[in-house]
Amino acid sequence: MVALFLTLLDIIRLRKGPDAIPYSWVVSFITLMLWLLAGLAVTAATDGLDDRDFLNGTFTGVVGLACYAAVIVSQGHTPRLLQTVSAILGCGAMISFLFLASNVVLGYVSQETTVRLVGTLILLWSVPVEGHIIARAIDRQWFVGLFMAVAVFILQLYLYSYLDPNPAS
Repeated sequence: MVALFLTLLDIIRLRKGPDAIPYSWVVSFITLMLWLLAGLAVTAATDGLDDRDFLNGTFTGVVGLACYAAVIVSQGHTPRLLQTVSAILGCGAMISFLFLASNVVLGYVSQETTVRLVGTLILLWSVPVEGHIIARAIDRQWFVGLFMAVAVFILQLYLYSYLDPNPAS
């Protein structure tokens, strides 16, 4: 388990790709559970978020995964799909937990504006991480993966705003 976390940290730091994740349904299940747990933790710890926000976030996350899966399959790299999904879910969970930890730590020593800025930057780091993962999965340059990740991110934002047109302020 420690090896999985260290590998996910290396992927988040853009040092490894999804090929470093073992091809295993068990690993994929573990990363899925971590991703769901992270989503629940963020929802529970963030003022103004509720069950509906968790469901909307989970749905938009699944839509993003479906987009990435379509790209991987259409590019002829289907054998890499399980590892790529595991990497995206695991890195997403780790980034979410880092977001929570930063909110807790900075919440005691800094202003709310700084806490929100740092939290937003941490969450936005998921875009280049996902771009890196996708680029490595389909053997393309990093900017191709980044372009896809930005497109998926925009789609997810649009979809989330459609599902929840009156977000809490």
